Amino acid sequence: MAHVAGERPRHATGDEPATPGFLPEPWAVAVELLVEHVALERGRRDNTVAAYRGDALDLARTCVDWGIEHPAEVGRLTLRRYLASLAERELARATIARRSSVARTWFGLLVRRGVVPSDPAATLESPRAGRPLPRVLRVDEIARLLVAPDADTPVGLRDRALLELLYASGARVSEVCSLDLAALDLPQRQVRLAGKGGKERIVPLGAPAVAACRNYLADARGRLADGDTTSALLLNTRGARLGVRDARTAVARAARGAGLGHVTPHTLRHAFATHLLDGGADLRQVQELLGHASLATTQRYTHLSRGRLQEVHARAHPRARAAGTTGEG
Repeated sequence: MAHVAGERPRHATGDEPATPGFLPEPWAVAVELLVEHVALERGRRDNTVAAYRGDALDLARTCVDWGIEHPAEVGRLTLRRYLASLAERELARATIARRSSVARTWFGLLVRRGVVPSDPAATLESPRAGRPLPRVLRVDEIARLLVAPDADTPVGLRDRALLELLYASGARVSEVCSLDLAALDLPQRQVRLAGKGGKERIVPLGAPAVAACRNYLADARGRLADGDTTSALLLNTRGARLGVRDARTAVARAARGAGLGHVTPHTLRHAFATHLLDGGADLRQVQELLGHASLATTQRYTHLSRGRLQEVHARAHPRARAAGTTGEG
C-alpha cells in the first residue's frame, strides 16, 4: 500500500477534507492500521476499504490542521468539533453518520493496539441519516386509488376495505392486517388499533370507510373464509388472515389500476397525516391518531404544503399584512 505520509495535498471539494496536507508519522501509521484491519481482519471489499481510508484521512488531516500531531491527543470534544465541521461543509447527514461510525471503529482499534490510552469515540453520538419522505398523493389521486379495485369480486371488495381503512385511520399496514372483527365498531364509526409496544388507540372512521367495510363484510369476507371461523377481519384468498406482503401487493395493484405508479401502504399513512394538517388539524392531534410516542416523530413524518404554510402565516402573523397597513382600526 502507498504510504500515507507521502501523499500529495488535495484541495477540499465536496467530500474532501477542509485543509488537506502531509500527515505526521503517528497519523500515517494509525491510518494504515485501520486500512489493514478493515481489509485483512474484516475482509471487506476494495471499495469499502477505500471508503474507510478516505474517511480516516479526512479526520486525520483536519486534526493536523488544528495542531493535533498524534491520535493520542484527540479527545471527545475534538471529534464533536470535527462532526460539526462536516455539517458546516454541508456534507450529507448520511456522510456525517458514516464518518462518526468510522471514528468509533478506528479509535477502538487504536486503543486495542496501544496507540492511544483511551477511546475518545466510545460515547460519540452519531447523527441519524435522514430518510426521504414518501410520495404524497393529492386528494384526487387518493380518490382514484380507493375506487380502483373491482367491486364485483370478493378480492376487490376486500382491497377497497383495506385501502379505505389505511387512508381513513392512518394505520400502519401491520396494524390493519392484525385487526380482528371485534376491533371494528361500525355503528360508532371507529376502529381499535394495536400499535407499537402493545399500545391501543381508537381512531374514527369516515363514512366511505364504513361503507367499504360493510360491503366487504356483507358478502366478500364469507366467500373468502369459505366456512373458516377465523376472527381476522381481512382475509386472503386461502381464507387466512391477510398478510403484510399481500396487503402491499394489493395496494400496488390498485395503484397500477389508477395509473398512479409506485404506491405503498406507508404512502397512505403519510397522505392521511398530510391531508389532516392541510385541513387545519393540530400536530398533537395527528400525533395521537398516528400512535407516535414522540411529537418529534410526527414532525419528521409529516409536513405542511408550502401553500398551507403561507396561508397560515398570512392569517396568523401580525406583520404578515401587505406593506403600508398597520392593522390599526
